[in-house]
Amino acid sequence: MAVETSRHHERLPHDERRGEILAAVRAICSERGLSRLSISAVTERAGCTRSLFYHYFPTKEDALEAALDESIDRFLEQLEAWNGARELGDIEGALDSVSAMLKDMILGDDDLPRSLASGGNASIYTAFVNRVADRCARYLCETTATDFAAHHEVRIDHVYETFYVLICGLIMFVRTHPDAPASTVKDIIASTLHIEGYTDKYPERRPTR
Repeated sequence: MAVETSRHHERLPHDERRGEILAAVRAICSERGLSRLSISAVTERAGCTRSLFYHYFPTKEDALEAALDESIDRFLEQLEAWNGARELGDIEGALDSVSAMLKDMILGDDDLPRSLASGGNASIYTAFVNRVADRCARYLCETTATDFAAHHEVRIDHVYETFYVLICGLIMFVRTHPDAPASTVKDIIASTLHIEGYTDKYPERRPTR
């Protein structure tokens, strides 16, 4: 009779095994806290050897960084989907949709950032927020802001820096004020970028062409 092989001992593709290790990192941080993250805990959870762990990651900190990068990738993927779906010229519609999306993303079901934010890991969480803000700000400068500038006057200086500060601030604001409505997030974005004149709330500020 053939002996059943445990899934954790199957020869899986490299990307899948790396993914299982990162999933274990996320689960341990979420369930036990960052202080309980260790290579032994990860290999036990992932069902792999220490040598396999070291094949992908020199240290547990490197594995944590990779897991956080996955969270940032998912954040950026949603931003890219929003940018691809927005209707060119509909500034108010874009503000409405991005405000609701950002709030959902910040308060979403990604356990790793939430565990860092609530677990007293201030320096690691701050570094994570900085990386999110940097990547998202660069993306917006290259896409959405460029599209806007082709048709409208840009009324802010230091565009990248403004987006960076805006994203950092929104993350911290929504984390500490989860009940704030998306309309408040919209007002913050519009005011910071000086595009409130393109919304129905301030028709008197509507720019003249």
